[in-house]
Amino acid sequence: MEPVSVGIVTPQKIGFASPLALDCGRTLPRYELMVETYGALNAAGSNAVLICHALSGDHHVAGVYSEGDNKPGWWDNCIGPGKPIDTTKFFVVALNNLGGCKGSTGPNTTNPETGKPWGPDFPLLTVSDWVRSQAALADHFGIAAWAAVVGGSLGGMQVQAWAIEYPARIRHALIIASAPELSAQNIAFNEIARQAILSDPDFHGGHFYEHGVVPSRGLKLARMLGHITYLSDAAMRAKFGVELKAATPSFNFDVEFEVESYLRHQGQSFVDRFDANTYLLMTKALDYFDPARDAGGELVRAYEKATAQFLVIAFSSDWRFSPARSREIVQALVAAGKDVSYVEIESELGHDDFLMPIPQYHRVLKNYLDRVAGEPS
Repeated sequence: MEPVSVGIVTPQKIGFASPLALDCGRTLPRYELMVETYGALNAAGSNAVLICHALSGDHHVAGVYSEGDNKPGWWDNCIGPGKPIDTTKFFVVALNNLGGCKGSTGPNTTNPETGKPWGPDFPLLTVSDWVRSQAALADHFGIAAWAAVVGGSLGGMQVQAWAIEYPARIRHALIIASAPELSAQNIAFNEIARQAILSDPDFHGGHFYEHGVVPSRGLKLARMLGHITYLSDAAMRAKFGVELKAATPSFNFDVEFEVESYLRHQGQSFVDRFDANTYLLMTKALDYFDPARDAGGELVRAYEKATAQFLVIAFSSDWRFSPARSREIVQALVAAGKDVSYVEIESELGHDDFLMPIPQYHRVLKNYLDRVAGEPS
């Protein structure tokens, strides 16, 4: 089948009235998740695939919202009829995580106790909190177990948590461009990004909504820093070079290099679509993730609970979540006696390669998931 788009899609907001206990010690009495689904759930409820998004992702993973929409979902190249995650075979569920800013309950939604936006009063979350809310979402759809849970980067951390915390509810775990926990360097990058936001005069302690402003300078700087870490040095050199835009230096702080223009554009576009409090919350959840911490510091022991089959994918040019970090996951899974396949994809772009339609990458995903689709119900 030739790959085609899933076409026009419609998000849905799903409410949950049961309280959700959080790792921080607080409880959300009720919450909502913004969701998109593609394909159809089979009679046995056995063909469901959950897509877990990364730091700045959301529920809009595939398709478009109207005929004239020229911005398909962030993983549209991978999800749809004939694509690696084939919607003629799978019922695909994608959500905006709790604490997100694209419709799910989070800092920019209304706190029912005050009638104002939650802002910084929204509780800090962990990857495990997200997985518990996703388990409630599975219950909503009548899904006893996912055929596969798939995620890249922070999404891959959610996949690991699923395999550890709900072993009976996941048959295959696809961990892409991820790590068993953040390195000190990555935590440092996140802290610099947070400080850029926190020190913006327009942040107002997180209550900027009430002041009618956005901490745009801080959020822009945070995104610019993050974006540098998502690209490889070779990719940046190939794309931008280091030549001046004009024949001679202008000796000021205006844009003189293409890479400066690119980063400023990326930063500003992020300000226009993302919430500063959500950025703080998401990066902190990244920092907190460490399944070995609750297993006596031993990652092997953490993975012993899992019963899923694993596919771990890394990218050669990714230095933020390097192949070495993926191999740590693989080695621990092997030591725990788990069924695991590992592929390192030759790439050029860097961490963002997990979003790209790299032919070898797509072949690996498609071949693996076609076998999953062929399993008996």
